[in-house]
Amino acid sequence: MSAADPSAAPPAAAADPDGPDAVRLTWNAWPRSKVEASRCVVPLAATVSPARVQDPSAPAPLPYPPLRCKPPCSALLNPFARVDFAAKIWICPLCFSRNHFPPHYAAISESNVPAELFPQCSTVEYIVGGAPGAPAAAGAPPPPVFLFVIDTCVIEEELEYVKMAMRKAVALLPEHALVGLVTFGTQVHLHELGFSDLSKIYVFRGTKEISKEQILDQLGLAGAGRPGFPKMPQQPGGPQVNGMHPATTAGVNRFLLPVSECECTLSTLLDELQPDQWPVEAGHRAIRCTGVALSVAAGLLGACMPGTGARIIALLGGPCTEGPGVIVSKDLSEPVRSHKDLDKDAAPHFQKAVKFYDGLAKQLVSQGHVLDVFASALDQVGLAEMKVAIERTGGLVVLSESFGHSVFKDSFKRIFEGGEQSLGLSFNGTIEINCSKDIKVQGIIGPCTSLEKKGALCADTVVGQGNTTAWKMCGLDRNTSLTVFFDVSPSERSSQPGHQNPHLHIQFVTSYQHPEGQMRIRVTTICRKWVDGSTNTECEGAGEFELIEGFDQETAAVVLARYISLKMEMEEEFDATRWLDRSLIRLCSRFGDYRKDDPSSFSLHSNFSLFPQFMFNLRRSQFVQVFNNSPDETAYFRMLLNRETVTNSVAMIQPSLISFSFDSPPSPVFLDVASIAADRILLLDAYFSVVIFHGMTIAQWRNMGYQNQPEHEQFAQLLQAPHEEAQMIIKGRFPVPRLVVCDQHGSQARFLLAKLNPSATYNSAQDVAPGSDIIFTDDVSFQVFCEHLQRLAVQS
Repeated sequence: MSAADPSAAPPAAAADPDGPDAVRLTWNAWPRSKVEASRCVVPLAATVSPARVQDPSAPAPLPYPPLRCKPPCSALLNPFARVDFAAKIWICPLCFSRNHFPPHYAAISESNVPAELFPQCSTVEYIVGGAPGAPAAAGAPPPPVFLFVIDTCVIEEELEYVKMAMRKAVALLPEHALVGLVTFGTQVHLHELGFSDLSKIYVFRGTKEISKEQILDQLGLAGAGRPGFPKMPQQPGGPQVNGMHPATTAGVNRFLLPVSECECTLSTLLDELQPDQWPVEAGHRAIRCTGVALSVAAGLLGACMPGTGARIIALLGGPCTEGPGVIVSKDLSEPVRSHKDLDKDAAPHFQKAVKFYDGLAKQLVSQGHVLDVFASALDQVGLAEMKVAIERTGGLVVLSESFGHSVFKDSFKRIFEGGEQSLGLSFNGTIEINCSKDIKVQGIIGPCTSLEKKGALCADTVVGQGNTTAWKMCGLDRNTSLTVFFDVSPSERSSQPGHQNPHLHIQFVTSYQHPEGQMRIRVTTICRKWVDGSTNTECEGAGEFELIEGFDQETAAVVLARYISLKMEMEEEFDATRWLDRSLIRLCSRFGDYRKDDPSSFSLHSNFSLFPQFMFNLRRSQFVQVFNNSPDETAYFRMLLNRETVTNSVAMIQPSLISFSFDSPPSPVFLDVASIAADRILLLDAYFSVVIFHGMTIAQWRNMGYQNQPEHEQFAQLLQAPHEEAQMIIKGRFPVPRLVVCDQHGSQARFLLAKLNPSATYNSAQDVAPGSDIIFTDDVSFQVFCEHLQRLAVQS
């Protein structure tokens, strides 16, 4: 392994690196035994994007329910099933059970095969009514529901930005979408949009926790099926919504209205909205009851829209200081908790707030609703405490400095946009995993909640949300990615010669409410090879080669990043850097090619060649190094890491760097300080931020206005090119990244320098090229890191 490859950008990815199934595995060939699996170091895991937009060449969604294997397997019919056309029988590739085709498959033959048996259709979708296997639903699909929760404890300028964003959002919503409005400060105000003659508001005190039943009693929605409360009369001519109880329907007609009916009322309410009028004492924070506001929103949706796709979209401008979910006291002399406080258990409100949001998460999951949070403040707002509710409901999260910042404005708008810009927001999802008998499921890391469906496929060891083979995803979009961890557990019979099946199968069954409204079931079945660990040296060598050929280093880096992020949160004394170093040494020792005790002889197969630099950058990333980041920022970074695709997650771990110069076309360069040159522009994509960095000479020419002179048109084009490339990156990403434009030796150059390999530092003996730069750090360079790795790997 050459140390001269300092954090090079990975090679250009294929058009679709996730393949037609949107599933990527760390290992594409699996060892048969637990011992061999543990020797692989990197866990057996898969990342799956269950709602990704399908390839145009894929078949249209099938308008009939799927066929299931007999219990307890319940796997769905797929291209890997063996079919006896004469006997009208299919054999499940997971459990080998024989199943008869139902009568409506009577016409099946070798020349008349249903789409789910086409070899290329390892992923198919079915349009169904409700639960898996139900007939297609009649009537119009339920409308999407958006309940906005707006923080008014902000200055007038910030509130104006919120109003502007809200007006744009409402204009983009489809006319049949239902909307509601909650505003809060010292108290919570629930606005009755169905009473347009006059502004009608229900007020809740923000000082104490309020139960769902109390909320419904106060709103007059508690009469449905409960003795002692009068039933709410239905509005004349108001139809029942999806066959709901009249009291529920009345609640929908009062608090949640179609955009077409309440656009004027909403516009008037936004015009009249003022910053919270409650006086704030000197030396105190604003009194903000975020927890009560979210409880009211969850209670309202639970009464009006149970089991229907709905989102609570919270716009927060500061920390909760009153009622449940408090993260800091009103007294400014008490600082907001830091990582050091959390490590020392010196954050007095943290555990209580997490417990509150855990309860809110359970309520929202049982209702099938999503919590999205847009936090726009210079101070922390409590994302670290809210993480459990956001992540378990599959909510979106955006962190910015102000409601006027492009990160908030552009990201907020993206939620409601259609067409190519659409996020493909889906609701009410469940994902179920079926797999071959010798495989167990350890759990999932990502935006979901366990449905506690225990069975023979559950492993003894748990990672993330485990002890189940089914999970709830209240909200998901085209980029939502889950990481599933597996364990190898061969039965006595399957380990005997003659009974070994050369292939393993894993099936992901996702049921969800499509953005168009109808319920769909997506079935993805993958097939991979088992690798035999034999005492026969020749067989063992062949097996080793198959393992190496099947290693996906990008997926492995992302899986390890998610795994250690979880361990850092769950284990108090966990040393992530040490754990990563040991794992990398073991991996290189196992799969490297070298002579014992000879570091100069060490080399890695091309499938592993980028892995050490992924680990080098992961050790230095915001996922492992929490210093200089607040708990809110760390929670934000980890939530996005856990939910994004492999390609996006790799950009978070190891940013890409592109050079623009007169001498050559735009091209990737090493993520190294040596890539800085006076006559070069660099474009850094670090996922959360996109940095355009002008070399010293380029900046001087620009300041002198050369780009405005006709004879220097080429220079004007050079200045414009990285901006166009940056806009292409920003256009397709959510949350919208921060755009930083800076110059060499400028104050904002730190956004680039912090991500570069420090091959030249203030105390290095190397000669620095003219026009290049140095980094003021004591961190080791990638070259030194590689030298240590090689020396330690060859000793094993």
